[in-house]
Amino acid sequence: MALTGTYAPSAAEWVRNQVADYEASDGEKAGTLPGTSYPIVVITSVGAKSGDLRKNPVMRVERDGSYLAVASKGGAPEDPAWADNFRQHPEVDLQDKAEKHTYRVRELSGEERADWWEHAVATWSTYAEYQTKTDREIPLFLLERA
Repeated sequence: MALTGTYAPSAAEWVRNQVADYEASDGEKAGTLPGTSYPIVVITSVGAKSGDLRKNPVMRVERDGSYLAVASKGGAPEDPAWADNFRQHPEVDLQDKAEKHTYRVRELSGEERADWWEHAVATWSTYAEYQTKTDREIPLFLLERA
């Protein structure tokens, strides 16, 4: 794992607990988001404002060794904070069960975004519902091994 620095746990208790359980069990415990049965990964990024390490559980959307981070925030009107982290610091660490690697991040647009959006919705259909709840286009971030 390439990122170093001070870890600043989330202000949200469920996020802190989810990350701690996931990391302690190599993804075997608490491997789903609350209220779902779909698997997650944990992404560590550098805070855009603080510079501290931030860890977030996100739905596991993978294809051919690349991962997609869907900045849906459940259809909220604003992006999740980690989206700005990715934009400012496009290198992250990702843990998928016991596997941990460093990834380069890029925000998708155009046909590539459309292709990955289709894959995301096929993987987790709730993303389509989230898009109907917001006027913003939900950002998609592709994570490719560094």
